Amino acid sequence: MGVKTELTLKQLCQLFPKYDFKQIIPTTNGIMDTTYIVKNSSDAYILKKYEREMGKKVQTEQALLEHLLTCKLNTPQYLEENKGWYLYTKLQGSMPKTTKLFHIQALARFLAEFHNQSKDFTNARPFLAAYEINKMLGFVKKNHYAYYKKLSCVKNIRQKEEGFIHGDIFKDNTLFHKNNIAVFDFIDGGLGEFAFDTAVALLSFNPKNRQLFTRVFLATYNQKKKRKITPAELQKQRNTAAAFYALLRINHDKKTKRAKEMYNAS
Repeated sequence: MGVKTELTLKQLCQLFPKYDFKQIIPTTNGIMDTTYIVKNSSDAYILKKYEREMGKKVQTEQALLEHLLTCKLNTPQYLEENKGWYLYTKLQGSMPKTTKLFHIQALARFLAEFHNQSKDFTNARPFLAAYEINKMLGFVKKNHYAYYKKLSCVKNIRQKEEGFIHGDIFKDNTLFHKNNIAVFDFIDGGLGEFAFDTAVALLSFNPKNRQLFTRVFLATYNQKKKRKITPAELQKQRNTAAAFYALLRINHDKKTKRAKEMYNAS
């Protein structure tokens, strides 16, 4: 579900009166926070309420989005906040149902430019610091021991802090319009390793012809990056990312179905 806190159109207009909103639409994607699409007579926007303790994450994301806006990357613009509700611009496009070669190329171009720009954005916590990995492994050990044996390697993850990574570029955090990609929800990002960031993205954009698409991705990404990612490095990080997100899914879902899908995607 994309909505945990309900909001009426009247309440929305009281929060942000200058926008003269006419419609509020609940979303179904997302498992952590409340997200609405809100519209007035001329534009559509994204309205979010974070349903967890965020600390400085919101301020970090706002600073990052402001930086990326100057770089002309297709990311949302933060507009304003009132009583814990955050308003952003809505990006154009739709989430792809099937992965095509041009999706992979657009993804690679975006990540290469994003990493070029985010390498100097160091005012953030390490990506892994937000996750209680040992606590999550304890739950899996107690309740799903067979998976614990597969996922216990996660406790040894060590990431170089090459710059700010999104860390969660799954399909539902992207939109495509023609050959252009838009990426959103940087809220859980942090300092980490660029190869891990690319591996996470490729886990979601996981086509049947994976070898071809991975070669095309690396060729496109490395063309725009000084620090190249090798196929072996990407595969190692793909295994790490698959185990990490399988661990997160078991802890969130309290069952293994979605974790199995993620683990097998590596």
